[in-house]
Amino acid sequence: MTGWRSAGRTLLRLLAVWAVGTLTMAVLAIALPDFRIQAPGGESLTRSALAAALGAGAFGLLSALVWPWLVRALLLVPAFALGSLVFLLNGSLLWVALSAVPEGHSEVGPATAVVVASVMSVTASATSTFLAVRDPRAQARRLRRMAGLRVTRRAPAPPAHTPGIVFLQLDGIGHDVLCAAIEGDDPAMPTLAAMCGSTHRLTPWRTDWSSQTGAAQLALLHGTNEDVPAFRWYEKETGEVIVSNRPSSAAELQRRAVARAGDPGLLAEDGASRGNLFTGGAEQVALVLSIAARRGRGRHSRAGYFAYFSDPARAARTAASFTAELFREIGQSTRARLRGDRPRVSRGGLYPFIRAFATVVQRDVVTAVVVGDILTGRTHVFADLVAYDEVAHHSGPRGRDTRQVLARLDRCVELIRQATVYAPRPYHLVLLSDHGQSQGETFESAFGHSLEEVVRAGAGRPVRRTRRRRESGAEAREVARAALHRPEVPREPPPRPPGEPGRRTAPIVLASGNLGLISFPDLPGRAGRGDIERRYPDLLPTLADHPGIGFVLVRDERHGPVVLGAEGAEHRLATGEIKGRDPLAPFGPGAARAVRRVAAYPHAADLMVNSTVDPETGAVHAFEDQIGCHGGLGGPQSRAFLLSPRALSAPPFEPMGAEAVHRILRRWQREAAAQPVHPADAPARTGS
Repeated sequence: MTGWRSAGRTLLRLLAVWAVGTLTMAVLAIALPDFRIQAPGGESLTRSALAAALGAGAFGLLSALVWPWLVRALLLVPAFALGSLVFLLNGSLLWVALSAVPEGHSEVGPATAVVVASVMSVTASATSTFLAVRDPRAQARRLRRMAGLRVTRRAPAPPAHTPGIVFLQLDGIGHDVLCAAIEGDDPAMPTLAAMCGSTHRLTPWRTDWSSQTGAAQLALLHGTNEDVPAFRWYEKETGEVIVSNRPSSAAELQRRAVARAGDPGLLAEDGASRGNLFTGGAEQVALVLSIAARRGRGRHSRAGYFAYFSDPARAARTAASFTAELFREIGQSTRARLRGDRPRVSRGGLYPFIRAFATVVQRDVVTAVVVGDILTGRTHVFADLVAYDEVAHHSGPRGRDTRQVLARLDRCVELIRQATVYAPRPYHLVLLSDHGQSQGETFESAFGHSLEEVVRAGAGRPVRRTRRRRESGAEAREVARAALHRPEVPREPPPRPPGEPGRRTAPIVLASGNLGLISFPDLPGRAGRGDIERRYPDLLPTLADHPGIGFVLVRDERHGPVVLGAEGAEHRLATGEIKGRDPLAPFGPGAARAVRRVAAYPHAADLMVNSTVDPETGAVHAFEDQIGCHGGLGGPQSRAFLLSPRALSAPPFEPMGAEAVHRILRRWQREAAAQPVHPADAPARTGS
């Protein structure tokens, strides 16, 4: 009896979707001048309605039978090109469907066919989703389709004997921002607010000095971020700049971490890495930057895009949301400029497209892939959603712009929670961030010159009057390039010209949020304080006494690593001896430990410069064009969060460093593996 009832509901849903498709086609035929449904005997309403019904049915049938094979034939096409081809192929299927209708002769132009097919796909999907809300089996099928999984009639696999864990990284959301987003009568993130009040506990954790995704996620996934001093840094032995969000650099950092840890990573055992910089040892990867340049079976970094764009309705919705996000950013930036908001950075050029990619495409694709991992029973999943981090860099960590992004991320979390209901095993959902963000006017805007200009002036070199374009530290730019199958941005030429080994070169100045790195290519090894003072006697005082610079780290030949501050202040890290006013005091009690650790890195820059911090507001000055920044010490950027299930052991309050958080995640994996699933606790199976 239950089987007949289920079959009846399925038939009713199909008929409802067909009816909506027919009505949509009829309305579009009236509204669009290049689209006509005509019966042989003239404009008979009945015969035209029959032609619309047959056309809608034929289009739906072709989409169900032919579409998956078309997408499989296009797996070598770049991801965004596939997204564009979806519309052309969908329009072609509509043209074929109308041509096959025996009732009359329908006419549709090529461009109109694309529009009609897209609208019909979206309305059919929306109707199916609406009807599935109260039907668990239909809801499960909808989630499987969203994840790009085939719906079959085969019996499902038996439930796993232990729970799985989904680690969902909400990039750049600091502990303070999350607390504000889940408090009050109208929280921006109601799903997370409900979790905090019932099933989960919220714990802050302290980042390393390099408070950015490259260092944090490398440690979270691979257990170590040793010798990762910043988002980008210069290595003297090779003359190259390592940039964490470049595929080749990410691959090298992952190789070094695996060799140092002697372990493939957090996800080596039946794991999946989604939307991350690194694989974590997972065999199942999608949208992972460290393998973006690789090819091979099961190692396609862009595989998630193909599964996502295989549905014309999703492609149409994403295109509409992408366009809406472009206009939303243009409107928000225009209003901010008219209001005279401060601080403010440029939001033109490619940024609106990068923002739309991060807040629409990357977010939705990663969410869909994670849902697929859950529905197939993957043991461990680690995924990164970068939407908030990208917007906060340009709009600031708090405000209406970022509140909207937080609300949409909350809906992604809710969708992932829904998927766990239909999974073949129970799941623990762990939410975490890699760092926070600190707001403030950029260094150049506040003082009228860049850090590079201060260094050149202090070194007695001519100051450039032309502005060089500075790369943003945000991850989304390179993720978008990888999705488009674009090559890496060419590296700058090495600072030492070939054939001129004795020529003195200018210092190399790089930025990672409010952390600056200064290297002297013509001084071998790690340059000491004495070497720098002999070569550039005015440089260290110029930097230490600058009102926008909080402290400077340098290696002293006699005292080891020394932190320099204004008016001759020093903090000798090896002994803890302090001369004058402690330059690290405004940065909190953990600052000395964090700086001491980086001072021992082989690839720490000759000079490491951190901006000042306002002790009242936590404001810092980014050396990049970002009003919300991270990468150094000071303010909320150094305080991330862990939102963990109460069914797992409580983490210590405010763990120090990403490596400590990795050990906590490992402990939770062991605890989950030791939790047997009793038959009474197994998830209710709702069909595949």
